[in-house]
Formats: sequence, structure tokens, C-alpha cells
Amino acid sequence: MSRFLTLVACTVACGIGFIAARTVPATDDQLTPAQRARQDFELMRLYAEAYEQIDSHYVREVDRRQLVDGAIRGMIAQLDPYSAWIPPQDMQRFEQVLDQEFVGIGIHVHPVGGRLEVLAPLPQSPAYRAGVRSGDTLMEVDGKAVAGLSPGEVGKLLAGPVGRAVTLGVRHVGSEVTEKFEIVRETVQVPTVTGVTRTPEAGWTYLLDADNKIAYLRITHFSRNTASEMQAALAAVRELNPSGLILDVRSNPGGLLDSAIAIADMFLESGRIVSMDGRKVPERSWTAKPGTEIPSTVPLTILINRQSASASEVLSAALQDNQRARIVGERSWGKGSVQTVIQMEDGKSAMKLTTASYLRPNGVNIHRFPDSKKEDKWGVLPDDGGLVELDKEQWIAWSKTRDGVEGFTGQTPPAEMLAADLQLTKALELQKAPK
Repeated sequence: MSRFLTLVACTVACGIGFIAARTVPATDDQLTPAQRARQDFELMRLYAEAYEQIDSHYVREVDRRQLVDGAIRGMIAQLDPYSAWIPPQDMQRFEQVLDQEFVGIGIHVHPVGGRLEVLAPLPQSPAYRAGVRSGDTLMEVDGKAVAGLSPGEVGKLLAGPVGRAVTLGVRHVGSEVTEKFEIVRETVQVPTVTGVTRTPEAGWTYLLDADNKIAYLRITHFSRNTASEMQAALAAVRELNPSGLILDVRSNPGGLLDSAIAIADMFLESGRIVSMDGRKVPERSWTAKPGTEIPSTVPLTILINRQSASASEVLSAALQDNQRARIVGERSWGKGSVQTVIQMEDGKSAMKLTTASYLRPNGVNIHRFPDSKKEDKWGVLPDDGGLVELDKEQWIAWSKTRDGVEGFTGQTPPAEMLAADLQLTKALELQKAPK
């Protein structure tokens, strides 16, 4: 058969196949087990053939592991923005994010005027105990000058195994002398529950308004340790006999659903917290158990904004729907999907896969779908009188103040926090308003 006739034959065959496919529609769920097994075999054979062709004939030799990782990423990219592939080289960092535990010396640096300034050493971290302080300039790491390096590049120089020392060259504020500090790396725990200001003992103060005894707590995200951190913080707040409590989850990206459920239960005597439903996941719901960490007579206000997502929305919606908290700030992000972490290769890699959706207690799905409109029901909305939207300048002012606290120096006094934070000011006003 000539090349032209072969091309025509292939075209006709493809056309017939297309017509047949159009006339006999079938979804995967409609296939018989035998048909599905045959389809799986054909698809896997196609994948294997593509892998073999690339490995054998690509112009340059390829890393076959990278091919497989890329193929898995490609499959997951067809799903949604929240599913992800975690290859072996990224597993340690993924676990660190879940635990909020990092091996290092406990400092963050950022570029200021051509130099690398220490943003804030974590309290009681190896760097803090050695004498490195906020505002110091990092000059060198193990004798290597860091001028011109990015914070990420410096982070790689500071990384290393537990127990191994790293030598820093540091200039204190106002000094032209570079001092050397030999610091041994440790596992550093990053706090996820913070207060107003730091105490000399590296704890937190929690009274935002001492005269009216209104306490303040912030959850930065939901890790494996967040519930226990919150329990300890609430025990300290309870000792203050507060007349009100503000819980701040602004720009909290979420995290572990279990932590959000446990914290909601700390404020609720009864009622549904959240429910979950998925194609292959049995419907499940969580209900609050009797007993709270803070009396229900203490008014609770929750601060949210456009970057509050996932687990922070579960917590906010649970307390709003059960009439336990007033919501102040902006409409939340709208992420109502649940990701399950599936261990692969005996735990060397993992797949974070969207497996279900969660519903707030009133039955509404929090998720904002691509075609969702502003008037649709999604996310968490502030209560009447609680909407406070920030413009760009106001957002920047709030972010700078927040960074002063979340740098874990905790040196921003309440008056300065309120001066730069319209949403927090509104929450405090509502807390002090006559009931």
C-alpha cells in the first residue's frame, strides 16, 4: 500500500473509531469488570511504550526516575490544584511542614539594603542561645561570604544534620566587627499558636486589652502540634478570667483537618463540627463532645480574611453555625476539599490526593468552584457588622505588624498592633460593645 493510501486508511480507521466512540458512550463507572481490566491493560501498555520510546530514542540520555516522577505529576495535574506528588527528595520537607519541626539553628534572614538581616531568631533556638539577635547582619556561613546570596541560598548553607555545628559570621546592630558563632544544629519546633507579646521566659502574653480583660490568640496554620499548643494557650488564658477572646486565623492556609476539629471541640459543648463526603469515602461527620476549654459565657470573635483557607474555614464555620463565635474581617478563600496523604514506595514518597469534600454544619459546601460567583454560597462570610475589607495599603500595614509578632520576637505592643490593624480594631470594638 502506498504511503498516501496508508495515511488515508489510518485516517478512515480513526474516523470510524471516533464515530463508534460517539455512538456507544460509556463512562468508567459503566464498564464491566472485564472491560475495565482490559482498558487498564491497554492504558498501562501505552504508558510503558511511551516510556520505552523516550528512554531508547530521545536525543540525550534521560533520568528514568525523573520520567516516572514527571508522568505522575502530569496525571495529578489533570485533577485539581490541591492534589500533589511528593517524590523522595521532597518527603523530609513535607513531613517538616506537617510537624512544624525543622533541623537548623532557628533563624530567618531577609535582604535589606544589600545586606542579609536576621529577621528574628526563634526563642530558645540554638541561634538565640548563642547570642544572635533580630536586626543582626549575617556576613558569612562556614567562612563563605553570603553577600549577594538569596535567603534560599543561605538556607541551604545553614541546613545540615542534627548535631553538626555551623559557624556564622555576624555583625550586631551598630557594630562594624564581625563576630564568630559556632552553633550546633538541632530540631527546632516552630510555634503555630501565638499571643500578643513575648515574655522574658519565651512564653506569650495574651491580654490585648488589659483594662477590659480581652484576650487574643493567633493560629498561623494547623500542624500535628497545633491542638496541644492551643490547649496549653487556652489554659493560660483561662487563668486570666477573660471577659472576651479574639481568635485570629487570618492568612492561615489550613493544614490538618484533625487539628481544626479538635480545636473547634474545645469551644463547643455539642453540635456538628463538620461532615465529609466523597466518591470512594464513606460519609462521615464529627460532633462536639461535652466540655470546653473556655466557658461558653466568654464571647468569642474570630478574625478571617481572603487568605484564610481549608482547616481555618472548617473551624470558623463550625463556631459560626453553632452560634459560638462572631466572624469579623473578609470573606474567606473557599477551599472545601479534603486531601488524603497516601504513602508510596514504603513511605519513601507520597501522593496528596483530593478524596472528598467537607460540609459546614449547616450543610453548605465551603468550596469555591471555578464557576462560582460572588453571590453563591461558598467560603465563610463575616457576620452582620463584621465586614472590614482592607485596601492594598492597609493590607501592607497589617502584614508588617503581623510579621513583627510572627517573627516570634513578639515585641509589637498592643497599641501598635491596633493602630495598623483595622480588622483587629473592629473585633475589639465588638467585644467591648454592650451585649
